[in-house]
Amino acid sequence: MGGQKFAVLLCADDSDYVKKIYGGYYGVFVRMLKEDGETWEVFKVARGEFPSDDEIADYEGFVITGSCNDAHGNDLWICKLLILLKKLDAMNKKVLGVCFGHQILGRAIGGKIGRAAAGWDIGVTKVHLNPSQIFTSLKMPPSLSVIECHRDEVLELPPEAEILAWSKNTGVEMFRYRDHIMGIQGHPEYTKDILLHLIERLFNRDLIEESLAEIAKSKLEASEPDKDAWKKLCTSFLKGRL
Repeated sequence: MGGQKFAVLLCADDSDYVKKIYGGYYGVFVRMLKEDGETWEVFKVARGEFPSDDEIADYEGFVITGSCNDAHGNDLWICKLLILLKKLDAMNKKVLGVCFGHQILGRAIGGKIGRAAAGWDIGVTKVHLNPSQIFTSLKMPPSLSVIECHRDEVLELPPEAEILAWSKNTGVEMFRYRDHIMGIQGHPEYTKDILLHLIERLFNRDLIEESLAEIAKSKLEASEPDKDAWKKLCTSFLKGRL
């Protein structure tokens, strides 16, 4: 019997920097989540590359990455991704969504997503964990710091979704739907240098102003993300250890 198979659903184009240093965002996730004996593969869904219905069954779990696109948009690939997520839900496949991935999962299960009233959240954010059996079993502290870079958020979720964490700016920092779907608004997989390069890209593309870029950089210097705790949480969820 072979090891378990997992797939990354890549929703962004890799920056040259991330490609060169980490082997793309796929490489960043593999570095955080892969354990011995597992096979990891990537589908570039933003480029229209999707697993076939037959292939889906082979995978134990799926990870949905961040994206520069809006999860509330109706681009063809986003509509196809929503169809795929509904299939994965029906098959009880483990699905972990990060940032855009968190938002698109919220949309797929019937929630509402849109622009955040508080605007951009860029830097290291402290998120507060709601009481949940998940955190008790992993012996998590009451709050965790995570790298964030988003201006959209999950505004509402269906009642059967459990909101696991919140922050000063964002009501839904993390949620779980039944036992197999989990969304995290922050970027547990990011390093500080990835975010620094991303801030430069956003500034150069006129998506953020210089003042916001400077504030984000200073916030980054002031605190550290809890990378090990997030790694434990994400791997435990994806591998069915929760």
